[in-house]
Amino acid sequence: MKTILYTIGFMEILKTYFEKHAFGVCTFWGERLGVATASIRLFFIYTSFLTLGSPLVIYLALAFLMNLHKHLRNQRSTVWDV
Repeated sequence: MKTILYTIGFMEILKTYFEKHAFGVCTFWGERLGVATASIRLFFIYTSFLTLGSPLVIYLALAFLMNLHKHLRNQRSTVWDV
């Protein structure tokens, strides 16, 4: 019984993480390409069903690269920083 409770807690933590961090990928690419975000999300959903989840791997890789890019950009210092 305790393992079920731990699993439910872990799933809630995982869901919260993905809602906060991973769903910015479609928004970023939609703004960058000038395409509706909903269209990009539907593209990922439909291709995931057709190809048995391989676009999910691409989606998570893009989310990782965006996070890495944001982290590196925030870490840079300017000439005016002392």
